[in-house]
Amino acid sequence: MSTLLLRLAGPLQTWGCESKFEKRRTGREPTKSAVVGLLAAAMGRRRDESVEDLCSLNFGVRVEEEGQLLRDFHIARTEGDKKTYVTERYYLSDACFLVGLESGDETLLDKIEQSIVNPAFPLFLGRRSCVPTLPILIGRRQCCLLEALQREPWLASEYMQGKARGQVRLRLITDAGLDSTGAAVQRDLPLSFDPGNRRYGYRPLLEHPPVEPEVPRERETEHDAMSEL
Repeated sequence: MSTLLLRLAGPLQTWGCESKFEKRRTGREPTKSAVVGLLAAAMGRRRDESVEDLCSLNFGVRVEEEGQLLRDFHIARTEGDKKTYVTERYYLSDACFLVGLESGDETLLDKIEQSIVNPAFPLFLGRRSCVPTLPILIGRRQCCLLEALQREPWLASEYMQGKARGQVRLRLITDAGLDSTGAAVQRDLPLSFDPGNRRYGYRPLLEHPPVEPEVPRERETEHDAMSEL
């Protein structure tokens, strides 16, 4: 059993799981349906093709940088209607996530890894306007999902790591078994991406104790204010 690690970061991200009507909300971390969609796009799959093998991957997320919630307003109008209405779309700004994909099928992980490096279709973070920054692929770890997400060094930018003071606590969420104590249920398991028959199922997920990464020490610099006189 091995785990493939991905880094999902960008100026804007949006992970819809409870969007209704004119309000398009975002989750606080990537949903499994969105990541499966990203993988399917990388592998060149059409929307009416099966993603059952990708849904079978054991999925987890560690939050490297929470980012800031951003609300955007749009003015929309139905074709042929003179009236307009306001829609609200929510994004995460400057967030960063470590995503783990665990499987015993090494061939499937090989295909995913190759596709992320050379994607068939453009990749985006929840919406077409949300372009990811590089690198996306972190690499393969020969261990289980939870262990890989707990051990990986902190991926926050140097700027954010430099600002960190005290102990940092990174939220960690993974797929859970049906009998896991404290598991929640979320409707973000894609059964079909077909535009004419889009369907989602429920999956159990579990939030683990936060990961406490090593925080770089503040650099000590020598400064002589009189040296320039």
